[in-house]
Amino acid sequence: MRRLLALIFALSVLGTTPSMAGRTCRVLFLAAPDNAPEKLQLFDGKASQEVELPQMNLSPVYKLPAGELVIRLLTTAPLKPEEVSPDAPKAAVPESLTDFYLLVSSDPANKIVPVKLQVIDADASKFRPGQMLWFNLTPNSVGGQVGTEQLAMAANSKAIMNAPASKNEDYNVNLSFRMPGNEVLYPLCETKWRHDPRSRSVLFVIPQAGSRSPRVLGFPDFREPEKKEGQP
Repeated sequence: MRRLLALIFALSVLGTTPSMAGRTCRVLFLAAPDNAPEKLQLFDGKASQEVELPQMNLSPVYKLPAGELVIRLLTTAPLKPEEVSPDAPKAAVPESLTDFYLLVSSDPANKIVPVKLQVIDADASKFRPGQMLWFNLTPNSVGGQVGTEQLAMAANSKAIMNAPASKNEDYNVNLSFRMPGNEVLYPLCETKWRHDPRSRSVLFVIPQAGSRSPRVLGFPDFREPEKKEGQP
């Protein structure tokens, strides 16, 4: 899992533009162990809020203050900022980042909270509703048909794919992978998925213990439009 996080760190930057607006994030615990915590405190340097750590979907949307932050996950809310251990798991959030996914993974070596954190840019101007953000975290190349779109990913790479369908409908998915030094194409996924034009999707191709075949994990990210002042 440590290697997967390093790959995500190298692939996660989409590029951002400075903004003074507040920011939002959603949390995901990828490949969590059986004893993983379900909730923790997210501390932004001044205030703390309880956040969920789901494994099969993205968390609710959490709001964080603007500006450059160092966020940490804690078991309990601190009474004073200076009481927070410097060894608590942390991640830097640059001022320019206004929306992100907080990817959590297991780290038994951390005695404060046994997790690691990784920030993934989710800037809405570059990752739009209907699109798919893919991370191939394996040494295999992965490709095939995803609805109306073609997927072609090198090992350990990232890609943003345009909407695979034009409306709310099912679409065909047929993916294969090729192992290093082997020209044979092996089947990975042949199925139908449902497209929601209102939602973004984050997908991970990850190694699967005890199998040469990777695993595909997908997480929809639908956001209710924020109501403007005066709206019911």
